[in-house]
Amino acid sequence: METIVPEEGNLMHRHLNGPTIAVVAVFAAFIAASTAVPEVTLAFGVPLSLQTFAVVLAALSLGPWRAAAAMSLYLVVGLAGAPIFANFRGGPSVFAGPTGGYLIGMLVATVVVGALVAWRRRRGPLTFLSLLGPGLVSIPVIYAIGVPWLAARTGLPVLPPAGCTNLWTVSEECVNALTVGVVPFLPGDIIKVLLAALAAAVIHRAYPQLLPAPALRADAVTRESAATA
Repeated sequence: METIVPEEGNLMHRHLNGPTIAVVAVFAAFIAASTAVPEVTLAFGVPLSLQTFAVVLAALSLGPWRAAAAMSLYLVVGLAGAPIFANFRGGPSVFAGPTGGYLIGMLVATVVVGALVAWRRRRGPLTFLSLLGPGLVSIPVIYAIGVPWLAARTGLPVLPPAGCTNLWTVSEECVNALTVGVVPFLPGDIIKVLLAALAAAVIHRAYPQLLPAPALRADAVTRESAATA
């Protein structure tokens, strides 16, 4: 039977169903729970937590729009005052601080990483290696927004001051937003992305329909259309 493309309203109804809302809520709660893991707070209040792992896992597992919805739900609840941001903080004041840019960067990263995963899914099964590349992209995306934000809120230069020849020098006279907001976190972030890619590969192997290929979606639409014909 010929495949019938559903109308826009039917598409919206199919995507905004109970299981989708549930999985978005579960990952939003997982992101919130990741900030409750004991963490180390470094200079200028920048926290080291498992939040990056949770955000990247959401993007690698759900694709762009559902991962962004989970991250957005987490941000909305936190902005409403729930103490689910790092260091058990909540409310709009968090975005006025030095870490606000990292939260926005994570939201952007869910879209970018999720889109790369969806693109990769169109070309075959999602494995650890195929997920690792998109996961690593999250690191520069988050830093690209978080580091300038950190610099603007703290008055630090983004790059080392004049006379500091080494970009990563951590001496007091050469301190900058990169040495404060990137250097201490980069090794841990890489490890967390590796673990997220491994966990996402296991999830996709167990639940291949969590992010089905377009051909699988077309088959599902065909079966749905034949059942209602």
